Amino acid sequence: MLLQLSIIGLGFGINLYDAAEVGKEGFWLTVITIVATLGVGWLAGKWLKLNKNISLLIAVGTAICGGSAIAAISPIVDAKEEEMTMALGTVFVLNAIALIIFPIFGHAFELSQSQFGVWSAIAIHDTSSVVGAAQTFGHEALKIATTVKLGRALWIVPLSLVIAIALKKDKKVKFPYFILLFVVAMTFNTFSTQVHSIGTWIVPVAKKGMTLTLFLIGTGLSLSSIKMVGTKPLLLGIGLWLLIAVVSLALIIYTSL
Repeated sequence: MLLQLSIIGLGFGINLYDAAEVGKEGFWLTVITIVATLGVGWLAGKWLKLNKNISLLIAVGTAICGGSAIAAISPIVDAKEEEMTMALGTVFVLNAIALIIFPIFGHAFELSQSQFGVWSAIAIHDTSSVVGAAQTFGHEALKIATTVKLGRALWIVPLSLVIAIALKKDKKVKFPYFILLFVVAMTFNTFSTQVHSIGTWIVPVAKKGMTLTLFLIGTGLSLSSIKMVGTKPLLLGIGLWLLIAVVSLALIIYTSL
């Protein structure tokens, strides 16, 4: 809940037209990386002889938005608690690492604020870690990363429907309504000067809320939860993560996004 409220708060500092432009630029990169990650995840899972649900959950979590995607897909595939734990544990470990190393690599490759914003949104799993890494890199990177990541998160809905149809499951798909509220906040910020002035104090509070969210997520990560993940799921998670991080970085640099 704190994560969602913080994201909505960040919307009061973003211009709707700028967000639409960023979303348009990152659309095809989002499509390419989602399809590639899901395809490679399925093949790698079979090669590692992993449980199908664990492979799918890790692939979906890497391709779209980490824990949120895993939570959305789990009831559709009737995932067991231990399968969810392994997938979430894998994603949370890699999130913690990404939060630290992405800004370092961003500076090493001399990425612009825009480039880093898109890269972090594509290659880091959870929205909270995307915002945390982008916030460290710069204000412009934060705005771009938040917009691209939330656009990416909307892919949970069509993907959930496809999986439900493919598995012939009659399950309700949960729509992430807070993303719509984020768009509403951007709209008010763009067209209302009064709201824009209020946004100057809402946004700093939202950033503090995001920092607190990261801390709270960190308290749920322990050595025992890391051990519970196991070697194969972690190998799959790391492999997919490296794939999406390297491919997206190369495309961003090559196409000068």
